Amino acid sequence: MTTDPNDPLGLRADAPLVDGLLRFLESDVTPLHTPGHKTQTHRLGPVLEGDVTLYGGVDTIRGRHGRLEAAEAKAAQLWGGDWARFSVAGSTHCNQALAMSLARPGDTVVVSRMLHRSLLLGLVLAGLRPVWVSPVIDAGLGLPVGVSADEVRRALTAHPDAKAVFLVEPSYVGTVARLEEHVEIAHAHGIPLVVDQAWGGHFGFHPDVPPHALQLGADALVTSVHKALTGYTQSALLVARTDRLDPDRLTRGFDATHTTSPAGQIVASIDATRALLQRDGKDLIGEAITISRHARERLKAVPGLVVVEAGDLPSGVRFDPTKITLSVAGTGADGVALDDDLAALGYPVEYSDRNTMVATVTIFDDAPEIDGFVDALIDAVERHRDRRRDAHPHVAWTVQPETVMRPRDAFFAGHETVSADEAIGRISAEIVAPYPPGVPVLAPGERITAAALQALHDVKVDGALVRYAADSSLRTFQVVAE
Repeated sequence: MTTDPNDPLGLRADAPLVDGLLRFLESDVTPLHTPGHKTQTHRLGPVLEGDVTLYGGVDTIRGRHGRLEAAEAKAAQLWGGDWARFSVAGSTHCNQALAMSLARPGDTVVVSRMLHRSLLLGLVLAGLRPVWVSPVIDAGLGLPVGVSADEVRRALTAHPDAKAVFLVEPSYVGTVARLEEHVEIAHAHGIPLVVDQAWGGHFGFHPDVPPHALQLGADALVTSVHKALTGYTQSALLVARTDRLDPDRLTRGFDATHTTSPAGQIVASIDATRALLQRDGKDLIGEAITISRHARERLKAVPGLVVVEAGDLPSGVRFDPTKITLSVAGTGADGVALDDDLAALGYPVEYSDRNTMVATVTIFDDAPEIDGFVDALIDAVERHRDRRRDAHPHVAWTVQPETVMRPRDAFFAGHETVSADEAIGRISAEIVAPYPPGVPVLAPGERITAAALQALHDVKVDGALVRYAADSSLRTFQVVAE
């Protein structure tokens, strides 16, 4: 059998967007429509290589072949939904689309405080009133292990008018709560449960990774196809069941903030990823699990280094076995310094703070590369080894917000800039979040406390990047005008 050089993995026959993209690349056309570069690279060079539009490239200007709709239907079927859309604006867009689909302005929703800023801004766009549920923190590791079912039950009992529950699972560090319990509670109250599963795109496709949210009964999931899977950067997927969600509202919410000129390469990469997962996902994810497991076994031998495993977590908490999540406090080394050393050696990691480091292993990694990372990390730990300390949790996992105004009201209110000392007791008009993980410490409508400002100062001193504040020095803050 002859292999198509443009389709060496043989995905074309099962992936309508991939087929459309390859047909365009194989054709000889002179487009008299956008984009203005007309697929030529001679004026700007390789920066434009591969940029093909969805409409007028992968499909016709009018989408006559229905390639996008066909690809999205295949994704809905694979993930067990009856509605799916491909986004070229990441899980950010999908989270905000869900927020605009769940309820009406002024309505209450129960939301995990492990949320990314994208969802918080979704609450602003939709005008929703959040009731926050905070994660349980493992005392020994200083890491979040998910929101407890009892916490969600208490929130719904106190707020019986809530219209939905919005959770974030897995956490940034790979821990996963027992979603099926949360689903049962939400459905008993007659409301949907939806999940930001940005870091769990591979979930459900191998018996050793946690099931994905829809397999556990959730009504919708968001996942970033570019994070743990194989899509272009910015590729994301929103899949839903419409028993409790209105498909027309989902469509309007999705289209409201999505581009009308999606990049063909990005949507085709989602389609290709779906086809690859469907055919080879179990084998490929199994290889990634094996590579990650071997790395963790080697790292366990380093004195003082705690390597997170499912067995170390409270009963019922799941863990993503492709993650390499480390607590470095027992070595005395500073996680940010370790990160800097690793980056200089060509091994930049996903996340680090003073006590924690997270490395992401995917189906594109191979054993020799990850062995090289482990060698470099072990050497770096020994260079930075110091007196053992306790693993205090990051402020992003422990913030206890006091909501005074709806996020939308505070976002659009008049504001003024005051010094940090003057900001204490005032209502924040802005988002302030260490990044990564991008979990807000301050959000519009929340009371600014001395504890929150001290925590932000501390993580900044420790080397974390604090983003989204108007004043990155944290000497001043934007507050709602009195």
